[in-house]
Amino acid sequence: MKLARALAALMLLIMDVSFFAAAQTSSRTETGIEGVITISPTQPGPVRVDAPASEPLANMAFVVEKENAAVASFTTDDHGRFRIQLPPGHYKVSTKGRKTTIGHFGPFEADVVADKMTNVQWKCDSGIR
Repeated sequence: MKLARALAALMLLIMDVSFFAAAQTSSRTETGIEGVITISPTQPGPVRVDAPASEPLANMAFVVEKENAAVASFTTDDHGRFRIQLPPGHYKVSTKGRKTTIGHFGPFEADVVADKMTNVQWKCDSGIR
């Protein structure tokens, strides 16, 4: 009888711990910025009917600043997508190490709020005319 009570108590304890761990895991949400960066025009001259007007800005490095200090960086993937976790605040995002006067690649601004991923769609100007 004592063994049955001990096993029942142990099972209840295991269930409580498992429930608590699951609740903690599911209540965690990410905070930061995610989105897609595109560039256009992709070719000089008028946009052709059979050609896309813009394309993903693939594999481009960006730096994230808060209060004029770099706090993080990221590189877009092959499809121009990115995702970066950041604490709540106001951020400025610009290209990292890009030293050219042709085109416009930001800076972009984003506000991050607690427990939410801020979704953005930023467009860069290639400078091609």
